[in-house]
Amino acid sequence: MKKVLIMVDDGVEDSEFIYPYYRFQEEGYRVDVVATKGKETYTGKHGVPIRSDLSPIDVEVAEYEAVIIPGGRAPDRMRMNPGLVKIVKDAFMMGKVIAAICHGPQMLIEADVLRGKKATCWKSVSTDLRNAGGNYLDEAAVVDGMMVTSRSPADLPLFCRETIKLLKE
Repeated sequence: MKKVLIMVDDGVEDSEFIYPYYRFQEEGYRVDVVATKGKETYTGKHGVPIRSDLSPIDVEVAEYEAVIIPGGRAPDRMRMNPGLVKIVKDAFMMGKVIAAICHGPQMLIEADVLRGKKATCWKSVSTDLRNAGGNYLDEAAVVDGMMVTSRSPADLPLFCRETIKLLKE
């Protein structure tokens, strides 16, 4: 069974975790949840409990088709974990699909994979995205190579649709 990896930490935007979590299962993917600690419960921004399956040390990036990075306050925490940042960098280097929404591109910034790439994000992250060498576009979903980025929960349908389209190519 094909697998995708979704990242979490406390403060993740609940909808940006829940929607892709179930949407990718509908498409036939096994969805594994990675966080700083495996087998721990993290709390979403709106109180949803989310149990992680794996810690970064447990992840073999080559086994996954995509890495999904939800937003909220979680990416600011996740980017402080070198193992989580390495997952993003390794996925990029292997040509895997990387999908980041809202504040999720903070992980792309930390992994230094945005130089010369078109991308979008939550408005308050746009200056950071530009400073990291990315070309910011204020659009619902931006696809550049194997990377999909979106701005907010309102963009989730297009975010998932574009990510699934890349996975099927």
